[in-house]
Amino acid sequence: MKALGNILYVTTPEAYLALDGENVVVRKDDTTSLRLPLHNLENIVCFSYPGISPALMGACVERNVGLCFLRPSGRFLARVTGRQQGNVLLRKRQYAFSQDEAASAAIARSILLGKVANCRKVIERGLRDHSLLVDKDALQSASGYLKEMLPSIQTATSTDSLRGLEGYAAKRYFSVFGQLIIQQKESFVFENRNRRPPLDRMNALLSFLYTLLTQEVASALETVGLDPFVGFLHVDRPGRPSLALDMMEELRPVFADRLALSLVNRKQINGKGFVEKESGGILMDDETRKIVLSAWQKRKQEEIVHPYLKERIPFGLIPYVQASLLARHLRGDLDAYPPFFWG
Repeated sequence: MKALGNILYVTTPEAYLALDGENVVVRKDDTTSLRLPLHNLENIVCFSYPGISPALMGACVERNVGLCFLRPSGRFLARVTGRQQGNVLLRKRQYAFSQDEAASAAIARSILLGKVANCRKVIERGLRDHSLLVDKDALQSASGYLKEMLPSIQTATSTDSLRGLEGYAAKRYFSVFGQLIIQQKESFVFENRNRRPPLDRMNALLSFLYTLLTQEVASALETVGLDPFVGFLHVDRPGRPSLALDMMEELRPVFADRLALSLVNRKQINGKGFVEKESGGILMDDETRKIVLSAWQKRKQEEIVHPYLKERIPFGLIPYVQASLLARHLRGDLDAYPPFFWG
């Protein structure tokens, strides 16, 4: 089993990253503010940076330490990775599956079943924990709607029909998502899912977490030898990590949505930590982003019994495990791809 590596998040706008021996050095105004052994890192994620030395970039490539560059809003800019993992035979299988409508639909079905089931879990958890503070009828109705969708997903035979079902499920889920916000309701109003740019604080928080999750899933896929840009549910487009977006669908209710609700309902963040840009978009400030990243890392350290492997693993290894299971299915070792079902 792969070990859960550390991720260095660089949020200081003036930080410059360099290599000193076997260490990553973060400098600001010619002063070293942080020094970490490179071998302890799995990824480096930079938000609004002035630069990174070619020596450090080369060392990351050689050691398969991922480099990801994001805007302060969390919007993706670029990723730098080392040599491709795995072998060409696995990727050939992946490409062949992506060209086969029946094979693609089978994988997409599994992914969508995982997503809808996990969305229901988020709703049911809210009903269980806050039954006196939420609109029970609205949440129970949404949960029932999602449950009734599962047979339709199981019998769908085309990726187009599955995309349509995914759209209906997402719309119904997000129509009641605001009901799960039980604290700071005036600051974190949520009416619908919006992005590019997000127009309210909760959408800004969700978009930020979704970007983090996408990059970690893409890294996991590359680690097991899969191409994150060739998917089965999302349509392939130049520069779009379709497979990472596919796998993220089943994971984001558990990884991102629950964490966003916890951060708000536990008042770990507040409305003052967001600013409105001239474009009308909402952006987190530096301090709030640091709190969110710390909570993200803490969440990944929690342990869970994986529903398929029946092994206790850190939460942060779930993307890697799911990528490995998908690779096993593509190789023919598993009859179907087993999605992650949150217990």
